[in-house]
Amino acid sequence: MAPDVLQHARLPFPRSLPEFQRLFPDDQACADYLEKIRWEHGFTCPHCKHAGEPFRFKNRPKVLRCRKCRSDIALTAGTVMADTKTPLSTWFWAAYLVASHTAGLSATQFQRQLGLSRYETAFQILHKLRAGMVRPDRDQIGKPGSRDHVEVDETWIGGQTRGKGRGTHDQILVAAAVEVRHRQPKDKDKEQAKARRGGRYAGRLRMEVVANRGKRALTSFVQSAVTPGSLVITDAAPGYFTLAELGYEHLPVVEAGDAAVAEEYLPIIHLVFSNLKSWLLGCHHGVSPKHLQAYLNEFTFRFNRRFYPFNAFRSLLGIGGEVAGPTYAELYAGDWEHPTVSGHG
Repeated sequence: MAPDVLQHARLPFPRSLPEFQRLFPDDQACADYLEKIRWEHGFTCPHCKHAGEPFRFKNRPKVLRCRKCRSDIALTAGTVMADTKTPLSTWFWAAYLVASHTAGLSATQFQRQLGLSRYETAFQILHKLRAGMVRPDRDQIGKPGSRDHVEVDETWIGGQTRGKGRGTHDQILVAAAVEVRHRQPKDKDKEQAKARRGGRYAGRLRMEVVANRGKRALTSFVQSAVTPGSLVITDAAPGYFTLAELGYEHLPVVEAGDAAVAEEYLPIIHLVFSNLKSWLLGCHHGVSPKHLQAYLNEFTFRFNRRFYPFNAFRSLLGIGGEVAGPTYAELYAGDWEHPTVSGHG
């Protein structure tokens, strides 16, 4: 068991794929890492609860056997890698690529980078990893009583669709909530900070496809995403009018098409939406409505871990150990229900 791999919390972030491959050279190194994530303080059998060193198999690195009850435990069971025929090393390289490429990868680029023979394999691995991007016990954002606040807004995603005539079609409504934090600039940076939205910057983000702009849809999203008692700034849409009754400090802003008002009160969320649309079009050339939530999950995952790429890799594999991924048949048929804010804490 490679000692460097087990010190995963203190590993430097590899600067290149070859460097990463030296850290995880084979399936055994990847299996060691998965084992450490799952049982940080030593193996405990999930069946009989016996704690102690398990039996190991050189030709089956993904399987451990309890010495007491003789049960076989698959390291990938219950994860997005469950029942996979793809080597663990390929999964790890895939997670590294997803975590380290700021702009993300299309399935075609992903297939080429990993040297996969089938596009379907690349497509499924990507979506399985996206299923692991939403932590089941994810906490709410916002901090009641602090100087920070939360901007909430919604936008339409979609555009012209071939074969459906002029105009826009298949648009999907997306709601988002982003923490707005404040820097304390040094004296020499004060003027520069003023130019950068008064020292405000984005904290954590939550995004979800919503049915409409009605009160039930929008307030349900806010309740799922934002801690009660937080200051929430929204536009003056009627769907938000009951937030104060629900325990939020609510500031509705009448934009009335005035860009200056939007820049003053909702600058961060509008920047997030602009980046999201550029990413969907530039990297993925648009996405189908049935998979949009998965892409929102990926964008949110990248956004929230943008300063910590190796933490993103560790989180991706760790979170994946709590979430089952979709099969290719489910993805193709659109039957897979992608994790959302309201569905996963």
